[in-house]
Amino acid sequence: MTSRDDDGATASGPSDDGADAGRLAPVTPLFGITTDGGRQPASHARADDGDGRPADGAADRDAVLTAISAHWAGDDDGVAASAADHPSARGARAGAAGRPKATGFDEQPDDGPEDLEAQRRRAENVSLHALSRRGVSSHEMEKLLRSRDLDESVVSDEIARLERVGLLDDAELAATLVRSTQERKGLGRGAVTSELRSRGIDPAVIDEALGETDDDEEQQRADEWARKRAGYLRGLDRETAERRLNGYLMRRGYRSEVVRRAVEKALPRGGSSRGGVRFE
Repeated sequence: MTSRDDDGATASGPSDDGADAGRLAPVTPLFGITTDGGRQPASHARADDGDGRPADGAADRDAVLTAISAHWAGDDDGVAASAADHPSARGARAGAAGRPKATGFDEQPDDGPEDLEAQRRRAENVSLHALSRRGVSSHEMEKLLRSRDLDESVVSDEIARLERVGLLDDAELAATLVRSTQERKGLGRGAVTSELRSRGIDPAVIDEALGETDDDEEQQRADEWARKRAGYLRGLDRETAERRLNGYLMRRGYRSEVVRRAVEKALPRGGSSRGGVRFE
């Protein structure tokens, strides 16, 4: 039975620094080196495959441990030599020798200047892609092809080919645009003309397309848009309402005489049974 004295020591013997140090956690050797400067103990000796030669896994492990130990010991030459002799390093060198040398990020081989035949194929791809998206005029197609650094002869030949097979037809495109801008957008003759000119269509072709429109139909469209707009002008005095409605119709491309008649119908004096805005 042990007893404890006043200073906390047991009967088995007084506590000293050596006894306290003996109770500290053991130091774990790093990288196969023991605390007394020797190599790792026999229990960690590398395995062999039965004929005295180290197994492949043990050899790889020893090579890596040797390289790390040499590095921390300050032996840079040993690190380089050990790393170079490691099987993984030899495999990496062998693989690199079989791969082509990189010439730059996404760098393509230089095949020289593009010949005319290759340009013709590229022009055909560009034009067909553009035509699959919407109707294109000859002027728009020519501008697009010129922007792709194609030879002048290639551009002119591609335009002629597309016109010959009917894929480029400015007259048909103009007629289609006149119908769509008038019926769906409710635009007048002036706005339609500006739209066709911006597409590079010849003025003679524009006049021909607009010649098929009827003046009475344009007046009816203007009257309809004027009545719709007049509903937003309630509460305004007559002068302000007329000025705003007149500007609205003019911006939609209607001629002045068409606008005047449409405004008179949409804003009649004294009101109207047809639904116009009433002004006293």
